[in-house]
Amino acid sequence: MWFFARDPVRDFPFELIPEPAEGSPPGLWALHRGRKKATGSPVSIFVYDVKPGADEQTQVAKAAFKRLKTLRHPNILAYIDGLETDKCLHIVTEAVTPLGMYLKAQVEAGGLKELELSWGLHQIVKALSFLVNDCSLIHNNICMAAVFVDRAGEWKLGGLDYMYSAQGDGGGPPHKGFPELEQYDPPEVADGSGRAIGEKWSADMWRLGCLIWEVFNGPLQRASALRNPGKIPKSLVPHYCELVGANPKVRPNPAHFLQNCRAPGGFMNNRFVETNLFLEEIQIKEPAEKQKFFQELSKSLDAFPEDFCRHKVLPQLLTAFEFGSAGAVVLTPLFKVGKFLSAEEYQQKIIPVVVKMFSSTDRAMRIRLLQQMEQFIQYLDEPTVNSQIFPHVVHGFLDTNPAIREQTVKSMLLLAPKLNEANLNVELMKHFARLQAKDDQGPIRCNTTVCLGKIGSYLSANTRHRVLTSAFSRATKDPFAPSRVAGVLGFAATHNLYSMSDCAHKILPVLCSLTMDPEKSVRDQTFKAIRSFLSKLESVSDDPTQLAEVEKDVHAASSPGMGGAAASWAGWAVTGVSSLTSKLIRAHPTAAPAETNAPQRPMPEGHWETQEEDRDTAEDGSSADKWDDEDWGSLEQEATSVLAQQDEWSTGGQAGRAGQAANTDHKSPDSDWSNWEAEGSWEQGWQEPSAPEPPPEGTRLASEYNWGAPEPSDKGDPFAGLTTRREMGAQLRLDSWGDHNWEALDTDRQAKAELARKKREERRREMEAKRAERKVAKGPMKLGARKLD
Repeated sequence: MWFFARDPVRDFPFELIPEPAEGSPPGLWALHRGRKKATGSPVSIFVYDVKPGADEQTQVAKAAFKRLKTLRHPNILAYIDGLETDKCLHIVTEAVTPLGMYLKAQVEAGGLKELELSWGLHQIVKALSFLVNDCSLIHNNICMAAVFVDRAGEWKLGGLDYMYSAQGDGGGPPHKGFPELEQYDPPEVADGSGRAIGEKWSADMWRLGCLIWEVFNGPLQRASALRNPGKIPKSLVPHYCELVGANPKVRPNPAHFLQNCRAPGGFMNNRFVETNLFLEEIQIKEPAEKQKFFQELSKSLDAFPEDFCRHKVLPQLLTAFEFGSAGAVVLTPLFKVGKFLSAEEYQQKIIPVVVKMFSSTDRAMRIRLLQQMEQFIQYLDEPTVNSQIFPHVVHGFLDTNPAIREQTVKSMLLLAPKLNEANLNVELMKHFARLQAKDDQGPIRCNTTVCLGKIGSYLSANTRHRVLTSAFSRATKDPFAPSRVAGVLGFAATHNLYSMSDCAHKILPVLCSLTMDPEKSVRDQTFKAIRSFLSKLESVSDDPTQLAEVEKDVHAASSPGMGGAAASWAGWAVTGVSSLTSKLIRAHPTAAPAETNAPQRPMPEGHWETQEEDRDTAEDGSSADKWDDEDWGSLEQEATSVLAQQDEWSTGGQAGRAGQAANTDHKSPDSDWSNWEAEGSWEQGWQEPSAPEPPPEGTRLASEYNWGAPEPSDKGDPFAGLTTRREMGAQLRLDSWGDHNWEALDTDRQAKAELARKKREERRREMEAKRAERKVAKGPMKLGARKLD
């Protein structure tokens, strides 16, 4: 029944905002902003209201409806849905803005770049070429009002109201009836002189010339203004003049016009156009071509429009990772584009991809994720870090590639504030214990100590008390000089986390032993640290009431605010030692150390020099959080050379210690500085020291020394003769610091190893002797003889 008929407008799945968009182009249609009722996604709705007595215009509008619905091309306005009733026509398209309104907004925001204009005009000419050459259709309405721009900055050709067939089977061109549109007609059509019409594309190419003039110079007031190119770029002027020539027969075909503009030095021959053309055909490109494209894309993104990066490049990057084989090469441009996103968009688009990437076994992807973690760590919440990211990151501690182990250690600076109690105080400490005890690369052991000093404030009070003192004390026994520096400055970086009793009984004895270190850089930092701890002890001694204030952080819960001291004390970690790490893993041990801002004194070849700590705390703090940004991507190819250099890692600046062991740093996990068990657990590694042992027999008392005896004046540097760590161990025992009897354990291990070697040698000689006896007893066998025994 007719009274049960439903209103088609009300049932239409799209709704429009009543107010027409500002700057609606002249013509039959009114442009409205709209949205889809189900999802709320934005769309554009072109509305034509049927008026009585306007049958001709209604027929033109219906023809345009049909044309737009049937024509599909990337550079033509995309049709989504439509509604046709007796009262109105609705055409739903992708969300767009009229070109005139878009250019006005861009000028107010700072102006359009030629790159954007070159690609926009390229799209319009390509759409025109499709209509003329492939469909034999004359657009008949090329002008500013017929061009629209989507959210990615892509130009779309619309305004199909007055289109007609070039073959003449559909009648002549429709009458426009709008002076604003008729001013773009070419001279041969406007004056009706009957001159030669020329090629089928001649009229549209004239209108294209008018569009180019308006894009660069503003609204066209009269046709005579076309004689002056105005602001049109010089590289485009010769081709523009061909378009607006009086003779319609010399106006080029749209395809030829594109080819001329894409020639070397042409207006459309630039990186932006090439990038867009590649993205349009990326699905049919070879994997090697995609890899090369994504590698070079990052260099160009800074010059590309922000909207283009967000809405066109980003989807292609996500698709390439999700369904393609692009791999790690998409990470750099992905994070670069991510800077243009809001926090909400980043969470929706980037974070799911990042979480999935961490589960990848591709080493190149893992190391690039670690290197660029600073760019996305702020968008990761704690549950995601602890449940989906940290379990994959910790595998890097066990990787055979030293570069990945190094970057994994550094990444803990960013992850530590987001880790829960179990991951931070138990799981991470186990891995740090194993790295500091058993890693064969001195720089990685060094940076493990550095990282521990910087995240110490996040640890629980019990973990700090159990781990920090033992860990830094162990670092001071490391044969790698920068590791000893890291241990000393680790104490200094966490000075507010120790009780006065620990400072006096555990820390100062360790530091005092280092005042006789063979390396001057170690001694210098040791004296600074000793003076710092002594000043605290003296202040408490002078005023015991300050004890509570000085020890307020010792038993406090973990808090980022407690790391203020560490940030200022640990500036060395990211400027000297950390940058040195990459150099040590990459280069020959005798190469020069990393350049730093602080002046460095000359050192003999083979000595590694850490950066001197700046006395100015302001300068020291300014460099506190700049991790070394070396490109580790090539380290996988250098793995062989790194292994070949293992015997030399601990020799730089440690040549004198060669007498103790030829390869103390690498020959086995049971080296002269590590005595932890297989997994380096805290119960067997970083644990409370035992009661001090009594001094060995023959130890001289302090009163037996002749303290006032003059020193010979012809002596050189008193530390120059110190060449072995064994003497330092003896000095530790003389000073009653027997908490960790490192040398005794080392001697026992060396004795056992030597005994086992002798037994193997004797056994080998016995076997050789037995073989020789058997050979002599049997004698040579004759040819053809049968062996009976």
